[in-house]
Amino acid sequence: MSTPPLHNKRWPRLSGALFLLVGLATAIAGLWLIRLGGSWYYLLAGAGIALSGALLLSARRSALWLYALVLLASTVWAVAEVKLDWWQLLPRLDIWFLLGLLLLLPMVQRGLPGKGGRAPLGLSLAVIAGVGIVSQFKDYHDIHATIDDAGSQVGSPAPGSNGKDWTAFGSNGYGDRYAPASQITPENVAKLQPAWTYHTGDFKGPDDPVEIANEVTPLKVNGKLYICTPHNIVIALDPDTGKELWRHDPKINRDAKSYQHMICRGVSYWDAAADTAGAPAAATSTGVPPAADTHAPIAVGECPRRIFATTMDATVIALDADTGKLCESFGDHGVIGLYHGMGMTKRGFLMPTSPVAVSRHVLVVAASVTDNYSNDEPSGVIRGYDTVTGKLLWAWDPARPDQSAPLKDGEHYVNNSPNSWGVSSVDEKLGLAYIPMGNQTPDTWGGDRIPEAEKYNSAIVALDLATGKVRWVYQTVHHDIWDMDIGGQPSLVDLDRDGGKVPALIATTKRGDIYVLNRATGQLLVPAPEKPVPTDNPAPGDKLSPTQPFSALSYLPKDPIKEADMWGTTPFDQLACRIIFRQHRYEGPFTPQTVDDGKGPIKGALISPGPLGIFEWGGAAIDPVRQVMLLNPNFMGFLERLVPRAQANADTAGGNEMGLQPQYGTPYAVEIKAFLSPLGFPCQAPPWGYVAAVDLKTMKKSWMLKNGTTRDSAPVPIALPLGVPSLGGMVTTGGGVAFLGATLDYYLRAYDIRNGKVLWKGRLPAGGQANPMSYVSDKTGRQYVVIMAGGHGSLGTRMGDTLEAFALPEDSK
Repeated sequence: MSTPPLHNKRWPRLSGALFLLVGLATAIAGLWLIRLGGSWYYLLAGAGIALSGALLLSARRSALWLYALVLLASTVWAVAEVKLDWWQLLPRLDIWFLLGLLLLLPMVQRGLPGKGGRAPLGLSLAVIAGVGIVSQFKDYHDIHATIDDAGSQVGSPAPGSNGKDWTAFGSNGYGDRYAPASQITPENVAKLQPAWTYHTGDFKGPDDPVEIANEVTPLKVNGKLYICTPHNIVIALDPDTGKELWRHDPKINRDAKSYQHMICRGVSYWDAAADTAGAPAAATSTGVPPAADTHAPIAVGECPRRIFATTMDATVIALDADTGKLCESFGDHGVIGLYHGMGMTKRGFLMPTSPVAVSRHVLVVAASVTDNYSNDEPSGVIRGYDTVTGKLLWAWDPARPDQSAPLKDGEHYVNNSPNSWGVSSVDEKLGLAYIPMGNQTPDTWGGDRIPEAEKYNSAIVALDLATGKVRWVYQTVHHDIWDMDIGGQPSLVDLDRDGGKVPALIATTKRGDIYVLNRATGQLLVPAPEKPVPTDNPAPGDKLSPTQPFSALSYLPKDPIKEADMWGTTPFDQLACRIIFRQHRYEGPFTPQTVDDGKGPIKGALISPGPLGIFEWGGAAIDPVRQVMLLNPNFMGFLERLVPRAQANADTAGGNEMGLQPQYGTPYAVEIKAFLSPLGFPCQAPPWGYVAAVDLKTMKKSWMLKNGTTRDSAPVPIALPLGVPSLGGMVTTGGGVAFLGATLDYYLRAYDIRNGKVLWKGRLPAGGQANPMSYVSDKTGRQYVVIMAGGHGSLGTRMGDTLEAFALPEDSK
């Protein structure tokens, strides 16, 4: 056998050096993983690749045989771990496959003596290619189903709906996000086209926090479209053209560095002449007397139609809905100051990011506070104000739950009691407001929680509209130290059952459980038994609840996360994710928060669901006629670690909820970050985001399909259909079409509510992290779908100021 000339050995030697380097690095990292209790694969595979490299350096064809064996063994291992899941197989085998192709290149082959080894190597590559082809036809994630009778008329719209308007954040006081209009259907939605565009001109400023976002849901009522901007500018538009009619700038203080958010999710509308309650409910139907004086005329001098708007510097303003001028007779010349009665009054720490809840006689006002800065924040008091005068009627402080009378002079609400930052719902028939409660900050350590308030953290609280007294409370997480508060607006719907209509409340939660309650009594309509959760080794000074309520209707994954679920774009960052996974405590959805003192291998805890939640502030969309619920669940874990006070050097009062948060007044700071690989890709395998449906007639989950692409979030703008996270909610319509625009790619999509099929998508100029809405023109009868494409600072989507309206061509009505 002849020996190849020396210069022909250059390519085998270069390849050998590459293989040796890759193999040794993989083996060393694999040994690290084994020491953490992880898989042996990477040590063995790395050793095989390194030995193949050594043989190549010696120009031996046995390297091809050995590497072929590595490829076949890797394929068997990969399929055993993740079956034929294409997106899971890809990072396990892609680089190994490319290295195998390298060895088949002519310049490498010419540098090796003899001719053996090419066939087994080619065969192993063919096996990988075959597995990849077969895996293209496998889907282990989507659930394909059809709600057969989705077109049946079994229910009715919420009270007060006229079929044309969108009068509140969630369409109405019930918060069902349902537009009865039926002009747009699955058969014609593909014809949707841009109808008009409006630019607010409000952009991120130099002193604004990272957490700035355009999350507004427009209102359409009083013949106008009403929106707000992140800096709380309120604007009225012509619903047919997008022409600006008036603008009110409250000129909030933008200099406070302590703002954690700069968000306005919407405004609220009130009409003195409107009958929002419908017919009074009979006391015998629910066991609760109807609200008194529901239909009595309301005497009002000025501003018979009002826009109520919150501002980031903690006020509520009342504007004439026709002109945009302040209603001088309301509050203090049109303004209510929310710091009144607060013991902690530092600017920027009390932030009403969501619109107030409006009934005929009462405004229900809540506000968020700065999370995870200290244990001495403003009170989470919920207050009721007179809609005409702005007079304080009642104040319910969770730290003093049995009192709701306004404070006496010189008194203060209790600092740092649980707050509500989401949108509340109202049932005027029952005289109740439904408050989605947040958590007593800080979120991750509860050793000094207010005992009287513990039952109201992460709970739905039903308050009497007239008095502010608690009618009932249902807690979804006991002693919440995971930031699993309720951000989504509770949805009210009358469910049709054999015994008649049942007044229901449906609450989506960050933890993925959906709680269905009788909204008159607070009793569960879908079982949620208490089940044991981990209780070992809480953070010193804290405690853990031994049980949590697990709803029978849930999108919480059945199986806990395991090492095999780690992802990446290559074997290297997947290996890094496995190491990170093993370095963090994880015992399922209620893994205890963990202290990282820097002295051991454990670096904190994997919290999944994380603070982004399976369901966030977008809530659910409910078709009350067809009795179908539409949802967009997300699945992204976060890494959190408690840092002893002596080792914490953090002062992040404003700007973001990620990174090192000080939690002053407690023994620990906390670091919160997304569970990402060193390359910045999610460590958990896709899909990360879905659209889904629940048949409310049976309370069973129906279809569930991955949603969105990587087009606008990956380093290379390739639209890989992985299913990406979404922040925002859906709207559903009487025509059987639902819309969502909250994904990390910049599209508004339309779905067939019967099966979840994407029927149409419209490109947006920026991130659409807002809830879309739909209405019908009073002048032309044309149905519009509108969404704010303004982006989200924390998610990293493109920022903008564009309100986009879509409609069918005028000749298609």
